[in-house]
Amino acid sequence: MKRTESGNPTMTTNLQDLSFDLASLRTAYAAGTPVRAVIAEAMRRCASDAHHAFIHRLTDAEIEPYVAHLDGVDPASLPLYGVPFAIKDNIDLAHIPTTAGCPEYAYTPAQSAFLVQQLIAAGAVPLGKANLDQFATGLNGTRSPYGACRNAFNPAFVSGGSSSGSAVSVAKGWVSFSLGTDTAGSGRVPASFNNLVGLKPSIGLLSATGVVPACRSVDTVSIFALTAADAQAVLAVAAVPDEADAFSRAAKPFGVDFSAGPFRFGVPRPQDLNFFGNDAAAALFAESVERLKALGGTAVEVDLTPFLEAARLLYEGPWVAERYVAIKDFIDAQPEAVFPPVRTIIEGGKAKTAADAFAASYRLKAIKRVCDAMWQDVDCLLTPTAGTIYRIADMQADPIRLNSNLGHYTNFMNLLDYAAVAVPAGFQASGDAQGLPWGVTLAAPAFKDVPLLRLADRFHRAQAALSLGATTATLADTPAINGTDLPKGSNTPGTVKVAVCGAHLSGLPLNWQLTQRGARLLGAVQSAPEYKFYALAGGPVQRPGMVRVNEGGAAIDMEVWELPAEQFGSFVDGIPAPLGIGKVKLADGSWVSGFVCEVIGVEGGTDITALGSWRAWLARQG
Repeated sequence: MKRTESGNPTMTTNLQDLSFDLASLRTAYAAGTPVRAVIAEAMRRCASDAHHAFIHRLTDAEIEPYVAHLDGVDPASLPLYGVPFAIKDNIDLAHIPTTAGCPEYAYTPAQSAFLVQQLIAAGAVPLGKANLDQFATGLNGTRSPYGACRNAFNPAFVSGGSSSGSAVSVAKGWVSFSLGTDTAGSGRVPASFNNLVGLKPSIGLLSATGVVPACRSVDTVSIFALTAADAQAVLAVAAVPDEADAFSRAAKPFGVDFSAGPFRFGVPRPQDLNFFGNDAAAALFAESVERLKALGGTAVEVDLTPFLEAARLLYEGPWVAERYVAIKDFIDAQPEAVFPPVRTIIEGGKAKTAADAFAASYRLKAIKRVCDAMWQDVDCLLTPTAGTIYRIADMQADPIRLNSNLGHYTNFMNLLDYAAVAVPAGFQASGDAQGLPWGVTLAAPAFKDVPLLRLADRFHRAQAALSLGATTATLADTPAINGTDLPKGSNTPGTVKVAVCGAHLSGLPLNWQLTQRGARLLGAVQSAPEYKFYALAGGPVQRPGMVRVNEGGAAIDMEVWELPAEQFGSFVDGIPAPLGIGKVKLADGSWVSGFVCEVIGVEGGTDITALGSWRAWLARQG
């Protein structure tokens, strides 16, 4: 590294070779690379767009205020300092037209969308408005008067949509991340087709103020990134409650972090899987199941039937009327300005009645109750993101049916209020789409975004040789996810650690009281050598009691479990006298909530302190 006479480092980075993942940019800026040089390089890359990724690329003059905002600022002081990003063109950027993929609909907002403001304040620099399936209606990327967006790896194939340009701009290494939207899979399908991580956050976690709605009640802004770590870093900045957005929700504690394992993941039954004739995709999904197992997961077959019923409601039910409501005045006045497949879908909402809406909402409630029961058995759900991919020519020849196929595994997620992360799973080894990327989706209940991202990162990094998007950089060159990059409000996990010493130990009769509440075993420990240990009288379930003493005590074998905080009260309420929960001192000097016993309760019991273990006592009893 060269230095100036003042001792400050000067730029030595070869900008053309610079990977735009966040860690690489932070390293470059720390080494003295000027922000204007990085943004100029990003603009140069964007100018080569032959994929129809952009509707509007910002000019030098339009970018200048965002770069000037960073003049004299310490790069380390802003989490997204000098990070170039793209914005789906149904999300407002001040003084730049928002088209929603329809030039006749275009308007120029006076201010940026709320979450765009958060990103700019954190140092990010917008470079352009990205192409999309018109009015965010489609999963393929061909429904745009600005040109069918082309796959980053093979331009003969679809990019995925509706957030088509958002995905391609990141995959090509033109920007570091991008904003999309997701109603039926628009933030996940393009990620799968372009070798990216696509985060579909919990509904309401990202503000929709300044976003042209599709189905307002189930829309969410999504994030495309090269890695799960980058997606999490962007989420941490963007997830700010917005009083102006009636659907905005603050992040909630996510409870037990299942990503570290062991964990249980749902897998569709074989009869529920449909790859639409793509054997290479089927093989990659089978490999994905085994990869999750190798990371500490246990596969649990789940019946996908109710989920697929919910999926059908999104387009066959009254929710399509939301698409009509969103642009009612425009489409009624200028129907010819709307792409035929888009117009067919949106105008279908005209026929839906209030009675239809109530009936479907009742049905959805019933379906959700059935689907949510799955979370009693699994921590997350693994599905393909899309069963297959199509050539642009084939999609344009059969736009409704083939597009519907792409949403087979995605359409139910938002209706059921789940969080989801699309993550690369490899490249297809054979067939028409040989050499193209393919991905899977991890899903969990709302506000489990962070554990999903952490597990997605582990899954992704098990394939360290994978490229970042369609660039020459590899995943192995990037750091793993940073546990400190959390959405605002989520930095408290919302768990309680509980030390157990008897019938609640793993495999023993009362352990179910922990596991059914979603508790996770953290590991075996010993108490400090300050406890007397008794086999208590009574039953039928035999229990021990620990009493802290000044002398004559010993170290007792224990397990520490992590329990969701909202379950702690009911767990404690079920503990019978003379036992209770107090603070237990561990061998390392730390304190943890755990089982203790009233002194009076050991009367009539058997002193088993010398054994130091409940399991040892049970073994002696035969």
